[in-house]
Amino acid sequence: MSNEKFRPVTAITMGDPAGIGPEICVGTMLDKEVHEVCRPFMIGSIAIMDKAAKVLGKELKYNKISEPGEAKYEYGTIDIIETGDYDTDSIEWGKVQALAGQMAIDWIMKSIELGKEGKIDAVSTSPIHKGAIKLVGVKEPGHTEIYQNQTNSPYALTMFSCHKLRVFFVSRHMSLVDACHYATKEVVLENVINIDKELRKVGIENPLIAVAGLNPHNGDDGLFGTEEQTELEPAVKAAQEMGINAIGPCPADSVFNIGKSGKFDAILSLYHDQGHIACKTLDFEKSVTLTFGLPFIRSSVDHGTAFDIAGKGIAGSVSLIESTKVVAEYAAKQHERDAR
Repeated sequence: MSNEKFRPVTAITMGDPAGIGPEICVGTMLDKEVHEVCRPFMIGSIAIMDKAAKVLGKELKYNKISEPGEAKYEYGTIDIIETGDYDTDSIEWGKVQALAGQMAIDWIMKSIELGKEGKIDAVSTSPIHKGAIKLVGVKEPGHTEIYQNQTNSPYALTMFSCHKLRVFFVSRHMSLVDACHYATKEVVLENVINIDKELRKVGIENPLIAVAGLNPHNGDDGLFGTEEQTELEPAVKAAQEMGINAIGPCPADSVFNIGKSGKFDAILSLYHDQGHIACKTLDFEKSVTLTFGLPFIRSSVDHGTAFDIAGKGIAGSVSLIESTKVVAEYAAKQHERDAR
């Protein structure tokens, strides 16, 4: 049996070609640590990547492939799958364009195709522009929903990884008023069950899951709201009765600070900003989004297309590098558990 460390095959999608995606892809593929932890390859466009490399003052060597099995996975050579012959000369930095939206979606769909075929272990995605993908008829609001729908997955759990914090979310893109009503006993319990299941898949046995409270000071026995008593406490109790190591609700103004030491294996945030603010304040660039519940693990940078700086050679690659390294780490943990 080989002692060589397992390096998961990891697809990196280029994102919207008019945004900073191509530039941060260059930086990521030129990062030696990325190649040490995974076998990365690009899904994108050589012409667009070359255009990005020029503004960064880099020269790249390519190995055009049609599937991951043809890749060299050698540092210094960029293995890349192209999905079509596009009019790349018409792509303008920093502008919402239908062609850019189409290219971004084609690259995502290619990663899903490879994932469903079992040819990759993980996907790290660069940012897409919601306006551009809408121009080509995409109904989903973003990556997570596209990946869930196209893989026919029963759920897609969003998790923020930020240092020792693992933060999951009851709701994502939903108004705050709607999100408060959405955090019912049934929905919270379903999330806790799925978190327990997914963390066990990556080798975390009996994970300790802290459920955040909704109201100030957990509602102070009903003085500032009763959701803790009527929805959250019953959800945690039901999870405990199923043998899940859940606690809470924990006051939201302290649970993330306690959790940053690694005390909890996961924190369930009740709405989008509750967990996002905590992670992005702790470390904006190293806050990475992961999606569990798909046939493969998917990660993403936690920033947008940054049209205002696209093509200027000043975009930092730290977030995509971290996204790729973190998703490779979790894919390797899943492989290790499966191999037992």
